[in-house]
Amino acid sequence: MGTSIRRMFKSKTSIFYLFISPWLLGFLVLAAGPMLFSLYMSFTDWKIFGGTTWVGLENYKTLLNDPLFWKSLWNTVYYTAIGVPLGLVAGYLLAVLLNQKVKFMGFFRTIFYLPSIVPAVASSLLWILIFQPEFGLANAMLDQFNLPTSKWLLSETMVKPALIIMSLWGVGGGMVIYLAGLQGIPTSLYEAADIDGAGSWSKFWHITVPMSSHVIFFNLIMGIIGSFQVFTQAYVMSSGGPNYASLFYVLYLYNNAFEYFKMGYASALAWVLFLIVLLFTLLQFKLFGKKVYYEFDD
Repeated sequence: MGTSIRRMFKSKTSIFYLFISPWLLGFLVLAAGPMLFSLYMSFTDWKIFGGTTWVGLENYKTLLNDPLFWKSLWNTVYYTAIGVPLGLVAGYLLAVLLNQKVKFMGFFRTIFYLPSIVPAVASSLLWILIFQPEFGLANAMLDQFNLPTSKWLLSETMVKPALIIMSLWGVGGGMVIYLAGLQGIPTSLYEAADIDGAGSWSKFWHITVPMSSHVIFFNLIMGIIGSFQVFTQAYVMSSGGPNYASLFYVLYLYNNAFEYFKMGYASALAWVLFLIVLLFTLLQFKLFGKKVYYEFDD
C-alpha cells in the first residue's frame, strides 16, 4: 500500500514539473540568464563592437562620480515623490466616485479607464501637442483664465511637472484595482454605521479607507516601481532635455547602452536601479506592511 502511494506522488510530481517546464525554461532563458549575464557585464568594459575587459568595480566607482547619474536619479526621485502620491489620490477618489449605483456608470468607468490602455508613444505625441507653447491646449486654457502661460516641455523648471501632469491621465488603471477593492467591502459595515448615526466622512475615513488599505498598499508599491522605470514619455517628448532636466534614470541607462554602446556601464546602472527599487519596496513593507488590513487577518 505504501509503495503504491509513493509511486502515485512521484508520478504527480513528475507531471507537475512536466507542465511547468515551459515556464521554467522561459524563466531561465529569458529572465534569470540575462540577469546573471548583466551582472557579469557590470564588472566589465564591454562596448559591443570590441573586446571585453574585466574592470572589477570600476563601473560602480565611475557611476558614483558621474554627475549625470546623480542628475538622472534626482529627476526620477522628484517624479516619484510628486507623481506617485498624486496618482494614488486621484485614482482612489475617482474609484470612490465611480463606485456609486447610478445610471450609465459602466460607460463612465470605461471612459476613465481608456487612457490607461492607450499606447505610451501615442499618448506622448498627443501630449506634445497639448503642451505646445504657441497653440497648445494647456496654454490656451491658462490664457482663458488670465493665468501666466508656460513653455512646458521647453522649460527646465516645468518639464518634470508637465510629465507628472501627463501621468495623471492614466490613473484609470489604478482606478480599476481600487474599484475591485471597494466593491469587496461588506455593505453590512455601512448599514451598522448608519444605525449608529455616522456621517459620510466618518464612514469614508473609518470604513472605506481601512477596508481598502491592502489595495492602496499594492498600488503604492507598483506605482513607485513603475515611476522608477519611467522612460517612454521623456524619450519621445523631451529626449531628456532641456539641459538634462527630464533625463530620467532609465533614459540615461538606455543612452549608455544603445547610444554610447557602454554595455558594462549600463549594466552597472541597471543593478543599482534594482537595489534602489528593492530598498524602497522593503522600506514600504517595513513602514506600512503591518498597518494594512487583510480580510483573513485575525
